[in-house]
Amino acid sequence: MQYRSDKYGNPVSALGFGCMRFTQKLGSIDLDKAEREILAAIEAGVNYFDTAYVYGGSEAALGEILARSGLRDRVNIATKLPHYMLKAPDSVRTYFDEELRRLRTDRVDYYLMHMLNDVSTWERLKALGVLRWLEEQKAAGVIRQIGFSYHGNSDMFCALLDAYDWDFCQIQYNYMDQHSQAGITGLKYAASKGIPVVIMEPLRGGRLANKLPKEALRLFEEHPSGRSPAEWGLRWLWDQPEVTCVLSGMNSLEMVAENTRIASEALPGCFSDEERAFLKQAAQAISRGTKVPCTGCRYCMPCPQGVDIPGIFTAYNRRYSDGWYAGLREYIMCTALRKDPTAASNCVKCGKCELHCPQGIEIRKELERARAALEGPAYKAAKAYIRLFMKY
Repeated sequence: MQYRSDKYGNPVSALGFGCMRFTQKLGSIDLDKAEREILAAIEAGVNYFDTAYVYGGSEAALGEILARSGLRDRVNIATKLPHYMLKAPDSVRTYFDEELRRLRTDRVDYYLMHMLNDVSTWERLKALGVLRWLEEQKAAGVIRQIGFSYHGNSDMFCALLDAYDWDFCQIQYNYMDQHSQAGITGLKYAASKGIPVVIMEPLRGGRLANKLPKEALRLFEEHPSGRSPAEWGLRWLWDQPEVTCVLSGMNSLEMVAENTRIASEALPGCFSDEERAFLKQAAQAISRGTKVPCTGCRYCMPCPQGVDIPGIFTAYNRRYSDGWYAGLREYIMCTALRKDPTAASNCVKCGKCELHCPQGIEIRKELERARAALEGPAYKAAKAYIRLFMKY
């Protein structure tokens, strides 16, 4: 495993385990499967595990697995304060204590302000006494390092970096998002200040690995390197010395094996000019087939009206990348093959989803476009047949 350093010189595995996408089984996390994957990752040298208060069941699952395996002291736990839920000065303690109980630990190695997207929010937290409390916990060793995760533009990201002496930060960054969100501007500014950067959504929630448009997939398949699309995306990140740790939501042993192999091989400066030119060509092919830049993070969910927002956007994008039939088929499966339909036409434009979207997507507008593109006569006939056949 390749290691890079945090702000204080401690080794951090170049590959981090993102714990938001553990496999679900019968409505809850498949703990035995997650345990096998986590133990395999630790054995391969992964020492950074990322979770959050609002990742349903994730903190508790990680805590139980580390406790029963006795491996807590071999790893770093990164979790996040849901600051947007704070109502009073003392509520930060309540949330943090619950996180410690879930994680079955007496400390958090890397503690992030979750989705801290502007300086005014940080000022509000300081007014609530959050900063004073954080620094007290750090002095006591209960929190080792303080950081924030970010979704927003590069100007505000740089302003936030200047607003406090942060130990680290976390941004969305991949070869398709070089000039959106914090982007390469934010990455390099953080590095110039000596602030380590953890990368989330390195493959856009898997869409740069296994949900590519046909043209882009053909380019990867025909490249003489034989690398998978996922390997291209990860190598592009590790080529950059400013990147400290790349999170991957690994949910199979095969994925753990592949990603740990790549993390051991892909050192800074590993990309050639030819490889950069090729990936730029692939990115252009992907852009031509993408209508909505949804990563499937599900922060927009649940919808009060039951709309499957990420599923709809996947189908909508596929309509343009893989053809009308493929998109319609995907849309039927994610919206009509359910007792309670989850189609875009359910949307009442309340806007709740847009308050939580890290990508800043105009969800209501895009849902309307998806409805117009996919809920035509063929969809309505299929939906009617399904409801008759399934006796809904």
